[in-house]
Formats: sequence, C-alpha cells, structure tokens
Amino acid sequence: MSQSLISRTPKPKYDVVLIGGGIMSATLATLLHEFDPNLEIAIFERLGRFAKESTAAWNNAGTGHSAFCELNYTPEKPDGTIDISKAESIAEQFEISKQFWSYLLTKGYISEPKDFINSCPHMSLVFGEKDAEYLRKRHDKMSESVMFKGMEFSTDHDKLREWIPLVMSKRNQSEVMAATKMDMGTDVNFGTLTRKMGRHLLEDSNVEVFLYHEVKDIDPRENGEWEMKVKDRIHSHKQEVVADFVFIGAGGYALPLLDSSDIKESEGYGGFPVSGEWLVTRNQELVAKHQAKVYTQATVDAPPMSVPHLDLRIIDGEKALLFGPFAGFSTKFLKEGSYLDLPESVNTKNLKSLFGAWWHNIPLTKYLIQQVAMTKAQRIQHLREFVKDAKEEDWELKVAGQRVQVIKKDEKEGGKLEFGTEVVVNKSGTIASLLGASPGASTAVYAMLNVLERCFPEKLNGEWKDKLLEMVPSYGQKLADHPELTEKIRNYTKEKLKLEY
Repeated sequence: MSQSLISRTPKPKYDVVLIGGGIMSATLATLLHEFDPNLEIAIFERLGRFAKESTAAWNNAGTGHSAFCELNYTPEKPDGTIDISKAESIAEQFEISKQFWSYLLTKGYISEPKDFINSCPHMSLVFGEKDAEYLRKRHDKMSESVMFKGMEFSTDHDKLREWIPLVMSKRNQSEVMAATKMDMGTDVNFGTLTRKMGRHLLEDSNVEVFLYHEVKDIDPRENGEWEMKVKDRIHSHKQEVVADFVFIGAGGYALPLLDSSDIKESEGYGGFPVSGEWLVTRNQELVAKHQAKVYTQATVDAPPMSVPHLDLRIIDGEKALLFGPFAGFSTKFLKEGSYLDLPESVNTKNLKSLFGAWWHNIPLTKYLIQQVAMTKAQRIQHLREFVKDAKEEDWELKVAGQRVQVIKKDEKEGGKLEFGTEVVVNKSGTIASLLGASPGASTAVYAMLNVLERCFPEKLNGEWKDKLLEMVPSYGQKLADHPELTEKIRNYTKEKLKLEY
C-alpha cells in the first residue's frame, strides 16, 4: 500500500462513514458511489489491507451459499413435509450478488472473474435409511422450484463413485448413502473480490480509504449527526470525524461499536465469539478425486455453523481440500483482536440476554469444550467418516476466522443465540450495523440493499431506481415466481462470471 494511503488525514466531516474493510463495507461503498458519485464517503479499516478478517479466503469456507447443499436451510416439519422457503430466499440472495458482480465486470470496475469465483458442484451427502429418506423428500420438494432446477439425486454407489470418488473409496457396498448434486454451485474467494472492489474505489472514485485507522467510539449529536473517535494506529493520533450516516461492518467489533452508539435498537444484544479450524490438504492426488463441496448433517447438539463439509477450494489459482469446521474458542471478537473483547462487551443491558442464552444452550457449551479439547488425531478420525483412508501426514490444521454469534433479547428465555446474518438499523435510518455469520459474504449485496431500503427508502424508489435495476436487473421480483426471468438472469451471470456448469 502506498505511503500516501497511510499518512493521509481524514476530513472532519463526511456524508457517509463505513467502518471495516470487509466485503460488506466494500459493497455498500460501491453501491452508494454508483447511486451518487458526489457523496463524500470514507472507509476506516483498522488493519493494513482490506479483507483480512472474516472476508479473507481461508477465514471462511468460500461457499457461494445458494442453499443447494446446506441441509439446515430445509427443515422437516412435524407433519413430515420439507420447508424450502428459507432455501429459496438464500438462493435468490446469491443470484442478486452474482448480478451485481456481473455489473462490476461489465463496467470494467473489476476484472478476471476466475480470480474470485469458480464453478464447483454443491452436494448434500447423508448416511443411513432415515436421512436418505429425508434427502429424497427434500430433493422432490426442491425440484418443484425453478431455483433448484437441475438438482440430481442418487443412492446408487456407482453414481456416487462418479461424483465423489475420494469419499466412496473403500466404502462397503451395503452402506446406505444418498446424495444430491447441483452443478451450478460455486467456490468464491471473497477476499480477492473485496480487494478488487477496494482497488476500484481507491483509484476510480472519490471514496476515501484509510488503512490502520480504527473507530473507537460512536456518539450521537443533537442535530442527528454521528461523531466518531478515530485512531490512526500508525501515528497514535486521535481525531473526531462527523458523518450524517454510519455503517458498522466491522465483523466481531460491530457489537461494541453498536453498543457505544446508545441506539435503542442495540439494547440486549450480546455476542459469543467462536473460532474455527480446518483440516487442509494440498495433495493434488487427493484433490483430483474430490471436485465438489459436500455438506452433511450436523451432529446432535451441534450448532448449524458446525455442519461437517469436505470442500474443494480454489485460492489464487491453487486447488486444495478443506474439511471442517472444528470449533475453537477465544475471547477475542476478531482474529487480530484483544483477549478483553468478550469481558468488556458485558454490560447491564445485555447481561440477561447473555445468561439466558448460556442457560438454554448448555449442550452447545459442552460441545464447544469437547471441540476445543480435540487433538489433530481425533480430528482426522472425524475426517475418516468422509475419507476412509485419510492419512494424518496429508492434512494440516488451519485456523479459520473469528465469528461472534449474536445473542438477542428473548422475552421467554431471556436471551437466544442467532445463527444468521442480521442488519440492525436505528429508527431514523442514520446508523446501521451488520451482525452475525453465515450465509454472510454470499449475501452481501442483498444485505447492503436491505440497509439502503431501510435508511434511504425515498432515494432507492426514486432517483436511484434506474441505476439499481441496471446493477440488479431482477430487483423487486421474486425469482422463484418467474422461471423465464430466472433462466435469463442465470444465463447472463454465467457468461459474465465465466462459470462452467
């Protein structure tokens, strides 16, 4: 990064301030700059480059979440039917991301889609009669929706060997297994994508980017503006910066910053940090036998984020396999955070929520303790449920990103854990924050449009509408209800993103 980027001083006042240099802030800054190039926008990132925390390639699974393979998005109802409404919604959200990225490529703002997105089949894999029957019912139900057109299902070992030879090696022919496969799935390097957007903002827009600058506090002014204390981490200089609109996209640090703003909507929120670890192999002989992302069921008492999966990853042109995630624990809210993050986040407003969530999730606490205590050999044993003859020397442990699971107020239980992605906005629509984890980065464009819908509704439905439809042609229409439009949009993004399914 150039010296001028590090030594510049922020102006005292901006129209918009975005906190954090991950995919959410980069997406929102790009959207806002397209809608109004005259807006004075600043991005403050506490580290030395964009996308070093949750957005970094190895800090997430790189799954373009479309609900093709994630079984927790398609629960079985008490009457035995499968509810695919959440799956349809998430599939649609990823289609919105693909349209926006295609627009950026068309305009020449970013280049080389293969640097950040590649075709990779998405598969669900289950074991035993009961789960095989669930998967069959799920496939039947999903096949009725245009969003999942082309999904294949099989229980045949020969067909499964064709799809996932590494997993099927040394399998007993009598073992009951079932799988679905969607060739339309993708592997996404969100870190590279974010830095491409960041480079465009830096070089071709008037958006000001400040690296090594950390926002420490946010306070409301009587006139509706927001005053922030910004620390230059290189020169240990502090200054105040004022903005009309603030977006907090600071990963785990969004929670304490949101709390410092004293908005009513932030009351009762708490956070529980969870880190992850992957087993990774770069042995190309193994990689050649597994060209998909394969998700299975979470074990009993395990949270949805812990669903075991064996994935093909394509990072900087190199293919590798990743298995996990295994849960880890640290009191840090960011990978490069402070061990005091968790204790300092506890206050009188969220104590009840935190205690309630802990009390009602004791099995989860037990699960996390067991996970943290696991040795590498024990993790390899879990891998052998997927890859029968996995050798310890082929796999290395890699620490993934730090996530803060959101804890919300709950009238009945005091507090409850939330596993999705949540946008918090104040009543006047002048401050917004993104909390939570999966599906996260995949749905960044949808999430940021949600922020704009809640904070700039008149502009989005007025002077910004034409530009919005240029960026996201399907905006305002439910793709699941429009098969022809879905096909048209998918053909357009397939060509622009150079996908090969």
